[in-house]
Amino acid sequence: MPVMKTLSSGRVPVKIWTDDVDERSQQQLLNVASLPFVYHHVAAMPDVHLGIGATIGSVIATRRAIIPAAVGVDIGCGMLACQLSLGACDTDEKSLKKVFEQISRDVPVGRGQHTHALAGAVRPFESRLTVMMQKHPGLLRSFGKYSNWVYQMGTLGGGNHFIEICLDENNRVWVMLHSGSRGIGNAMADYFIRLAREDMERQTIHLPDRDLAYFPEGAAHFDDYIGALHWAQEYAFENRRCMLDLVLAALRRHLPNFTVLNQVVNCHHNYVSVEHHYGEDVYVTRKGAIRARAGDMGIVPGSMGARSYIVQGLGNPESFNSCAHGAGRRMSRTAAEKQYTQGDLMAQTRGVICRKDAGVIDEIPGAYKNIDTVMANQADLVRVLHTLKQVVCVKG
Repeated sequence: MPVMKTLSSGRVPVKIWTDDVDERSQQQLLNVASLPFVYHHVAAMPDVHLGIGATIGSVIATRRAIIPAAVGVDIGCGMLACQLSLGACDTDEKSLKKVFEQISRDVPVGRGQHTHALAGAVRPFESRLTVMMQKHPGLLRSFGKYSNWVYQMGTLGGGNHFIEICLDENNRVWVMLHSGSRGIGNAMADYFIRLAREDMERQTIHLPDRDLAYFPEGAAHFDDYIGALHWAQEYAFENRRCMLDLVLAALRRHLPNFTVLNQVVNCHHNYVSVEHHYGEDVYVTRKGAIRARAGDMGIVPGSMGARSYIVQGLGNPESFNSCAHGAGRRMSRTAAEKQYTQGDLMAQTRGVICRKDAGVIDEIPGAYKNIDTVMANQADLVRVLHTLKQVVCVKG
């Protein structure tokens, strides 16, 4: 049965779809709930955990203001998945190892980038970015090493980003990947978070957390931040689409001929949109949450050794039509590296072709919450369409 409890000590209530939430995360939720422009209530998904300013796994509706740090530094980060006409019988360990190696060569990871621009994909972004940088020369300094954004289109990045080949409950093959707006989205976020803090200091506005600095409508940088948000969200969406093309090309080199079945699911989980809730148009910030209106398709991944889910939204108004974006961390990266060994990683990823070196211990499955508990806690938010288990995982 779903678990939903309410914290009532903020200016507006906080509704939480889990009983697994630590005190620091609860305080972050109450800090957000105390802000004067937060609308109706704050919703915390079952994967909720500590973030910067606002918890990851929170949904925040606001009237006439936006909190840049609540959106996060990877603007537009999200998931993509599609089903192929292949089955498990079309693969074997040898071909899947070749697929792992091919994807690792063809899709740059970490700080890597392409040696040439994917011109057709980046061209629609160039003119808008030029205008933005002319108006905000400080963005150029923020970009720094990220100035070659054209070469990062179609790249994975680092952290918890990944590309997976999965099998569903009927042994059908799926591609699933997780990435966002890369370095340039990070630079945009850092730049506008800094401007918001400066605005708060200049106006001597006192906040429960400096990372909750905000832009009200009409403020000098509000419209520019909205423009940067839309730009980065669109870039992230296209980045995932370009990676899918590269992954499908890699698969075609080592697997039988196939087609992509049904629709490609491509959804953000760090973003802002204008939506109508409880009788009013508001800005909805989803920081580690996906939109789950009735009929919406979504992706809820587990860790690199656990199951993932293709879901359909049920349109629950109490969650602002949202659901969890994944398992959610139960310990920090540093804590995971201290607690687990390379042997633990190998044991927890048995049967998955992936990196098993010390460099990815921070992403060990044990560092994450139980994805099946997360799904049980949000049974009133989504219904499961497909259950996926990875056989190949390329980590960022």
